[in-house]
Amino acid sequence: MTTNPTLADLATRAAESRNRPAYGHDALITCDRLVRIFTTDGVEVQALQGLDLLVREGELMALVGASGSGKSTLMNILAGLDTPTAGAARVAGRDLLTMTAKDRLAYRREVVGFVWQQTSRNLLPYLTAAQNIALPMQLSGIRSGRRAKAERALELLELLEVADCRDRRPQEMSGGQQQRVAIGVALANAPAVLLADEPTGELDSHTAEQVFAAFRTANEQLGTTIVIVTHDQAVATEVRRTVAIRDGRTSTEVLRRSEVDATTGHETVVAREYAMLDRAGRLQLPAEYTEALDMRDRVALELESDHIGVWPDDSGQN
Repeated sequence: MTTNPTLADLATRAAESRNRPAYGHDALITCDRLVRIFTTDGVEVQALQGLDLLVREGELMALVGASGSGKSTLMNILAGLDTPTAGAARVAGRDLLTMTAKDRLAYRREVVGFVWQQTSRNLLPYLTAAQNIALPMQLSGIRSGRRAKAERALELLELLEVADCRDRRPQEMSGGQQQRVAIGVALANAPAVLLADEPTGELDSHTAEQVFAAFRTANEQLGTTIVIVTHDQAVATEVRRTVAIRDGRTSTEVLRRSEVDATTGHETVVAREYAMLDRAGRLQLPAEYTEALDMRDRVALELESDHIGVWPDDSGQN
């Protein structure tokens, strides 16, 4: 039998909550009530509406959402290509709201790597695969000789299984080979975070699997934190964590974990979906849930000792 919490219980819990560490203190990427507003022809559009997101070091995760949900805007902000309107965003200790233009350039060269969807956008057509990978090291001013840069480039090409493309230019490579070389370019300066915006969008399913395997290799062998924006459900289901963005906020999250059957010894992956509770206490319930119970303008809440009940409005008032 459970009993409803008393006011004293609630006060104690509130005090405990205030003493918790700051939001995102142990995360590599922290977005706290992030807002991005664009103005076009005098009309304001809120691409991000108080988005919260934490990504911890070493994660390989996917961001999904419909067109216009805000996921590409978020990626551009994390990549240092755009500036938030309000809120807070930190990556590897860098405050993305206060960086100068010079800081932002160094950030893009040293802290984050980026892979675009368009294979032609990732590589310079007049350089070989090895030269493309060496270029970011030269631009960042890394104080190592040409030989060391060439060795680093070859190491990445071998890691990503495209060493045979070392002396080829982009037009001499397949789309999948180009994307794997592009991952090598993004990894050249050993970034803390690798961001990829629809990296398999122009590839067939078999080639997409090869490219995703390259991301997994970088994550597992180099320890690089990787965030992938994708519409490809095959990619989304291959990662341990998938976060959905809807209307400029994180809405749901799917976590996957491996379980071993004690009887057969077979390993299976179990997925569970969670609704996201943002910093303002807002909860985005999945549309199929609210439609099934005809929940619209308001809901009734009931606080129990270990959970909150959410019920359709039964007041009879419209």
